This record gives sequence, structure tokens and C-alpha cells, in this order.
Amino acid sequence: MASRPLGSRLRHAWNAFLNRDPPGKIYIGGGYSNRPDRVRLNRTNDRTIMTAINTRIAMDAAAITINHVRLDENGRYDETVDSGLNSCLNLSGNKDQTGRALRYDMFLSMLDEGCIALVPIDVDYDGKTGKTRIESMRVGRVLEWYPDDVRLEVYNDRTGRKEEITLPKTRVALVENPFYAVMNEPNGTVQRLIRKLNLMDVIDEQVGSGKLDLIIQLPYVVKGEIRKKQAEERRAQIEQQLAGSKYGIAYTDGTEHITQLNRSLENNLLKTVEYLTNMAYSQLGITPEIMNGTASDAVMTNYENRTIEPIVAAAVDEIRRKFLTEDDRANRESVMYFRDPFKLTPVSAVAEMADKFTRNEIMTSNEFRQAIGMKPSKDPKADELRNANISQSSEEIAAQNKTITAGRDAVERSIANQNG
Repeated sequence: MASRPLGSRLRHAWNAFLNRDPPGKIYIGGGYSNRPDRVRLNRTNDRTIMTAINTRIAMDAAAITINHVRLDENGRYDETVDSGLNSCLNLSGNKDQTGRALRYDMFLSMLDEGCIALVPIDVDYDGKTGKTRIESMRVGRVLEWYPDDVRLEVYNDRTGRKEEITLPKTRVALVENPFYAVMNEPNGTVQRLIRKLNLMDVIDEQVGSGKLDLIIQLPYVVKGEIRKKQAEERRAQIEQQLAGSKYGIAYTDGTEHITQLNRSLENNLLKTVEYLTNMAYSQLGITPEIMNGTASDAVMTNYENRTIEPIVAAAVDEIRRKFLTEDDRANRESVMYFRDPFKLTPVSAVAEMADKFTRNEIMTSNEFRQAIGMKPSKDPKADELRNANISQSSEEIAAQNKTITAGRDAVERSIANQNG
């Protein structure tokens, strides 16, 4: 193979350190040590188990694919539409986030805030067709509600800061947490659990603060000013002994009694936390096995249907309602979510499922090969929706032979035309 000329190689060469585009770009004020557009959870959540629960739910919800699709005349999925909305949800949400990262940001913020806004940032308008194409999207926090507008806090990737903007409700997708009454209401189960956990943290800090919390019983009545002064001097002496001792040892008189108060007291706080934790798990459809990854297929299926599906459906319904016009819906366009049914299937059941799906003409061989991560076969029969265990009828064999003969004749005519 002939090599390219030197001038062509120089024109196409590029080096990340030598060729700066644009050259000499200077950011006034410096940058950030941490990513500025990262999700920041509320202070009431970031120190409790709700951070782990919200992260688990958001990761599982983001694993479900959301596509901009076109339906057939019966309202069934026909094909995926190559649009800006579909690109934002699957390929690149914006210059900082992939499509999956945008979905994770949306679900995690929704669980934390209770209601969030999915805001189109860069929108391209085509004057010829009159259609708009969404180029990038961001997740915004709702600050204020108005009759027709909402005030949002959205990250501006041009300035590198979060800014407040007011947009019409028709231009943004307002996604509300379907578990709002459980997770975000001030008197909900999760908020009560968070308050109890914060109270336990305060008690733990007090216990581990180094204070002894002693009560010294002196052998005389402390009522007059002289006795109070003597008691203060005695307390200061014991403090000096403890502070100046290597092992924190002090001595007292035989007539003095010391009572220490920082022993663990019997209360119902720990039992209340355990009760609220179990209640939160049951109301959210989560079990400890889901959190540690040892849940069975039945438990995971129940979790997917009771917890993940309502959250994803809330987002998809709002995206379909706000980002698809009447003309789009008239053209049978929609937004749908797809869950991989083979993700939780054990390897031992894959062969049996493949036989049942192909034998009952639900999936072709190549469709099932793609579902389990294998390359499609080049055999044309692998794309046919037929039961390979049933012999072909005489009519099918005749039709197949007719098709083969017609194809062979077409090839022969093409060769004859080229030679003649």
C-alpha cells in the first residue's frame, strides 16, 4: 500500500499537547478540584443509609433503556427513531454526561429532591421542516413553582456554575418521585428514619467526645458560698489529676462518692431505628438481599416490578408528554422503555429458553444470539421466524425452490447483459 505524502500526513497529524484548539484559551478564576455538575445529595440524606438505597435504585433504573421509537398501526414497537432526544437519552446527554449518566442523574436527583426538571439546553430549530432537535439536556432542581412557569437551578456548562433560570412548564419535563409520600414528605417513613439516625449520630458523638460526666458527692452540704467555693476547688483538683495523669487516674477521699453518667442507657432509639428501617424497606419494595446482591430471581422480579418500573414509567410518561408534539404523536412516535429479560436468567436456563422462544416462533435464532451476546449467524435461515423442528410442507418447499430459481435466473440475465 502506497504511503501518503509528507504534506498530507502533516495536515492530518494532531497532538494533544502541541496542537491546542482553540489556542491560548485561558479560564479566568481557575477551575474546580471536584466536578461541579456532580449530584449533591441533601445534608439529611448523605450521612444515612438512604444514600445507599437511593444509589441502588437509581443505578437499577438507569440500566433500563429509554428510546424514542416509532409504533406500527397496532401501537406496537416498530423501530427506533434517530433523533436528538434519543441521542441525549442513550449516547450523549451533554458535554459532560453520557446518556446513561444523564438517566442516573435524573433518577438519583428525583429520589433525593422528590421532583426534578429535565431541561433541554441546546435546541436546534429547522426552519424548513419546522421541527426542533434537542442537542443536550441537563437535570435541574426546582426552586419555585408558578402557575405556568418554574424557577430552576441548572448547571451552565459554558460558565461552569449553577445558575437560576425561569422556564415555561411546557418546555421542561417535571418528573415527580412516585414514592414521594414515603421518601420526601416531612412526616414520611424515610424522613422519620433519617431524623432518628441523625439523633443516633449526635448521641454517639457525645459518648465519644472524651467527657466523663461525673457527679462528685462531697461529705458536706453545699449550700453556702464557702461550701460552694470548696466544692469548686475540689472539682478543679480532680480535673487536674485526671488531665495530668498518664493513664487518667485520680484519687478521692474515702467519704466522697463518684457517679459516672455516660454509661449506655436503656432506650427505644435503636429499636425504633430498626423498626423504621424494616418499614422503609417494605414500603419501597427493597430487601437486604437486594442491597448485598444475594436476592433470588423472584425477589428481583418483584423489586423490578414494584420499585423500578413505577420510577422509570414516571420519567418516560413525562418525557413523552413534554418533548413529543402533536404531529409527532400523529406520526406514531412515542417514548418507550425496555428491560432486558435475560439479565437475571441463569446460564442453566438459557438453552431451554432458546428452544422455547425459537420453537414457538417468538424470536429468530439471530435475535436470541444477540440477546445472549453472540454474533449473528450468516445463514439466512437464522433470520427466519419458523420452527426448525417441523418439516417444511410441499407448498413451502415449492415456494422456496421458486425463489431460488428466480434468483438464479436474475443472476444469469445480469451476467449475459454484462457480456453482451
